[in-house]
Parts: sequence; structure tokens; C-alpha cells
Amino acid sequence: MKTWSSDTIRVVLADDHDLVRSGIGALLSAIEGVQVVAEARDGEELLAILKTIQPEIVVTDLGMPGLDGYGAAQRIATEYPEVRVIVLSANDSADAVKKAVASGACGYLRKDARRSELEMAIRGVMLSGSYFGNGVAQLLLQEGEPDAATLLTKRQLEVLVLMAQGRSAKEIGYELGLSSKTIDVHRLKIMERLDLHDVASLTRYAVRKGLVKD
Repeated sequence: MKTWSSDTIRVVLADDHDLVRSGIGALLSAIEGVQVVAEARDGEELLAILKTIQPEIVVTDLGMPGLDGYGAAQRIATEYPEVRVIVLSANDSADAVKKAVASGACGYLRKDARRSELEMAIRGVMLSGSYFGNGVAQLLLQEGEPDAATLLTKRQLEVLVLMAQGRSAKEIGYELGLSSKTIDVHRLKIMERLDLHDVASLTRYAVRKGLVKD
């Protein structure tokens, strides 16, 4: 494993929101010895960049269209094992952190982290091979949330996604060819199996699990 020296640390940044990416890029560029050499809007663009530029570090969001941060991290770990991946995400659930690490990420920061912590992550990953922000390391020890894919039927998953998109029981029933009463029964069973007790909680759960975009 390479260790950090006084040489420039080259970073490729991936985030699908232009303003967010510009802001993070400015923060990274302000760190002494760090240079943002390329930016990507999604995982596919990120991998295309890595074919021509192999930086020391990739800083990536998770929720990107097409190939997301999880998939990109997995590909990078396999195809470019010397490139270290740091996830910078608004998702701070235990499941997201564990999945990111399992995908090959060696660092994880919340998007509300301070600039000083961003620098610590860059230095820490280069020196020791890993860095997890305040509170993130504890999440790795927590039990994950129930998995909808294993606890719910295919129909219940469809109902959950449509509910999380803000559809009413009548609208969901019309789309799925079911009565609104049947949709209400599905909703109650979904709540029971996921141990969540209102639509707002189900919506937040679906967003955390990547079933719908926030």
C-alpha cells in the first residue's frame, strides 16, 4: 500500500449535483497538497475517467443515477485496487455505511462534515488506508434495518415504492389494478413486517434503502 508523502494527492470527485460537486471540489482544492484532477456526474462517467486518470483517491456520493456510488466503488475495488474510495453522503444509516464498506469504500463522511474532517479523511486514508467520520465507525457495529427485499412480497414492494412517491391508495390501486381497500391491507402488512407505523416513516425508509429518490 502506498503511503502519503509531500507529493500532490490527486482526487477525482463524483456527485450528480453540479452545485454540490463544485462546492466540494472547492473545499478539496483548498487543502494543501490536494488537487481535484477530474469530476464526474455518475458512476459510469467516473469509471470512464479512471481509464485515463488513476488518482490516489476518489470521493463519491452514493445516490447517483445509473451506476451509483456502491456499484462504482465495487468496480474500482476490483479494477483499480490502488485507488482509495471515500464516500461523502447525506445518508448516514448503518445500512448505507455497511454497504459502502462492503462495496470497497475505505472512508465514509457525512455531507455536513466540517472542512477539517474532510482533510483528516484524505490524510487518514493515505496514511492508514481507512477513515470513518464522527459517529460513522459506531454505525458499523449497529444492526441494520430490516430488508424489504426479503421481508416483503413483490406486490408489497411495489406498493411501498408507490406510497413513498406520494401516491394515494386510490391512485396505487388504479395503477396496480387493485381496490383501494386491498392497498390499505398491503400497507398495514408492510408496516407490520418493517415495524414502521406511519407513511412518513415508510417514506424515509424507502429513501434510505434507495427504493426511491429523495
